[in-house]
Amino acid sequence: MQNTYQTVVQDLLAANQLSPESLAKSLGIIGANKVDYADIYCQRMAFESWHLEEGMVKSGSFQIDQGVGVRAVSGEKTAFAYADDLSVESIARSANAVRVIGSSGGEGRVHVPAPASGKNVHQAINPMHSLDSAAKVALLNKVEALAKAADPRIVQVMAGLTCEHDLIYIARLDGKHAADIRPLVRLSVTVIAKQGDRREMGSCGGGGRFDLTYFSDEVVKSYVDTAVKQALINLEARPAPAGAMKVVLGSGWPGVLLHEAVGHGLEGDFNRKETSAFSGRIGERVAAKGVTVIDQGDIADRRGSLNIDDEGNETKRNILIEDGILVGYLQDETNARLMGVPVTGNGRRESYSAAPMPRMTNTFMESGGHDPEEIIASVDKGIYAANFGGGQVDITSGKFVFSASEAWWVEKGKLQYPVKGATIVGNGPEVLKHVSMIGNDMALDKGIGVCGKDGQSVPVGVGQPTLRIDAGLTVGGSEM
Repeated sequence: MQNTYQTVVQDLLAANQLSPESLAKSLGIIGANKVDYADIYCQRMAFESWHLEEGMVKSGSFQIDQGVGVRAVSGEKTAFAYADDLSVESIARSANAVRVIGSSGGEGRVHVPAPASGKNVHQAINPMHSLDSAAKVALLNKVEALAKAADPRIVQVMAGLTCEHDLIYIARLDGKHAADIRPLVRLSVTVIAKQGDRREMGSCGGGGRFDLTYFSDEVVKSYVDTAVKQALINLEARPAPAGAMKVVLGSGWPGVLLHEAVGHGLEGDFNRKETSAFSGRIGERVAAKGVTVIDQGDIADRRGSLNIDDEGNETKRNILIEDGILVGYLQDETNARLMGVPVTGNGRRESYSAAPMPRMTNTFMESGGHDPEEIIASVDKGIYAANFGGGQVDITSGKFVFSASEAWWVEKGKLQYPVKGATIVGNGPEVLKHVSMIGNDMALDKGIGVCGKDGQSVPVGVGQPTLRIDAGLTVGGSEM
């Protein structure tokens, strides 16, 4: 990571007449007052997007944004200032603005920067340079050609390609300095199928922290085939039944239910403030035996992975629930200090203009011992939710609602027919207690997740094996 550090110092700091030493001096301004923690977060973000619709690439955009966020923390109080100008003057002004949170009599000492090594979770590359503009347009045109050729009922194709390249530098009052170069790409595919007067949608996509050469012919075809299959299945779907029933959740992206219904409730700030349904329950059984939930920010090249978090700490594997017992929360610097526990490498922010908070990275449930076919065969009557659309959760109560984008009615152990309009309603802390079978097919999503919290969005990963849940879920549908 030393090369990454040197590259960021040159391309981000020196390019704006800054240096690690000048940032340390600005932190000294804050340290002249007594504060528990302070940091400076410098960032340059480059973003490129291309969109295809109605048989043509209708838009392409490129933008660069850079700036600095300066933060000081005293007790539970946080002072934060940011500027879209990376200069010694703007950083000094921000430092003077946030120092007022502390009382007089601090050290005011300039700590010599000590670069953190970080991890090699992903490459330090610029994905925008991996294909030229013509090749990016050709990639989207390929998506449309494959989708239209797949079935004559496909009448509309939409595709999007995005690339991001972030340079970040973090300087802390304790003398720790860290830098990172973060690539991120994503290809999304949406198709509309028409049969008679009925129109249905299917979608797929993926990406991660690598360059655009990842989207080979084979990968692109797999996205298109999945989207087309989903749309055609939905053309045959009948109205979903309603009521309390057994539910089987598919592997991979359906882990978004775990992310929303359980993951947010395990973030440190909600538990410190005792607003989570999981507050004060470390050591208690909160899920069925066999349920182990992990948040892991250092899985190679994953969308939710980072070499370092946005406070300069290494990401790692954090066990949250082990064999049904709650064993930990996700922590950033502030909440870890206030709760008297170690940091977990989960301090994340949307950009330099936002203060960090405890956030998930890649959150998933570990595999069990059952074959997916065995799980479906065990259900006399119920719903198999193969894929999910959107959802929402109330952190305080744990109640959630999700819509299934692909679902099937199961009877006598067999998939009978697809259903549409199914919503899954339940309570996160309760539903995990009713997991009766855990598949051996744990999979992470393809790399499409975006998580929102307090107005900030960050890329994340989700995953789980096939699960059978016997109670605690209500299916909302139009067929009674």
